[in-house]
Amino acid sequence: MNVTDPIADFLTSIRNGLRARHKSVEIAASKLKLQMATILRDEGYIAGFRLVEDGARKRIEVRLKYGTNNEPIISSIQRVSRPGRRVYVGSTKVPRVLGGMGINILTTPKGLMTGRAARKENVGGEILCEIW
Repeated sequence: MNVTDPIADFLTSIRNGLRARHKSVEIAASKLKLQMATILRDEGYIAGFRLVEDGARKRIEVRLKYGTNNEPIISSIQRVSRPGRRVYVGSTKVPRVLGGMGINILTTPKGLMTGRAARKENVGGEILCEIW
């Protein structure tokens, strides 16, 4: 049985790229991954991204971000809800990551958003990942 988790692959590619001190990583594109990359860019965790199309294949090139001493901006990036164990929260139970120092990304009825935005919009959903 071959079960794949594209979100975990996306997060792992970023994590491995940061550990290897790469300037950028390429990841197979999907709408969900593009939305996640947009959130990471808007929250300041990555330098940026672009969609690369070569024929039928679409890939996202994520430019990684480092601090002044070449340390990665992202110190931890973890999958929360997995195919084997889904994690859902109500609008009043959206957790804060490191007391507000990090972010979590949720998939909600109003689309993909950070935990902070979900609390503001008063919606719950599935917690995809935590980043700090």
